[in-house]
Amino acid sequence: MERITFEQVPELFGKIGGLFAEKKEELCEMDARLGDGDLGLTMSKGFGALPELLQAESDGAAGDIGKLLMKAGMKMSSLVPSTMGFLMSTGVMEGGKALKGKTQIGKDELAEYLVGFAAGVQKRGKCEAGQRTIYDAILPAANAAKEAAAGDGATLESVMDAAYEAAKAGCEATKDMVPVFGKAAVHAAQCVGVVDQGAVAGCYMIQGMHDYIC
Repeated sequence: MERITFEQVPELFGKIGGLFAEKKEELCEMDARLGDGDLGLTMSKGFGALPELLQAESDGAAGDIGKLLMKAGMKMSSLVPSTMGFLMSTGVMEGGKALKGKTQIGKDELAEYLVGFAAGVQKRGKCEAGQRTIYDAILPAANAAKEAAAGDGATLESVMDAAYEAAKAGCEATKDMVPVFGKAAVHAAQCVGVVDQGAVAGCYMIQGMHDYIC
């Protein structure tokens, strides 16, 4: 795949939504141990609804992918009014802001979207790298995508490959991080050697994109 067209954007997010539907129970079980137990529901509901929201906003966006994502992300936020839901919808909106005026997603636009998404998560969650959150999977993916896109011979697929590998490594690295947010911070000792469930969700989001592109 060389590029993602405006018309294909709902398909891209449909792939992500489908993966979260498959992983819903797994994520809920992980979250029940150190969180509220609803992570899988939030991710599957939010990303499951996004393709339809994108379709509904397509006429108004008039071929502008950035505008499409910003409008659909705003609608998504009302469907999943939870901390993670707001993080994800903000990420989609900020990623969309980075693509304002773009009519297709190539290697550079993919990197710009992921960098914008990560910035949205950081801004909304007021989190930093190393605090054992979804950001620890998303930020490495964004940075790797940006670096890969600037390389000679880069393609949409090679940029996505780099992002996915970095997300997996970032997720794995959370095993050695000390949590500072939520119930996990209270039970920090139980987190040692265990990947953060939010980072796993972030990695699945990147995986869904990878499955579609590659």
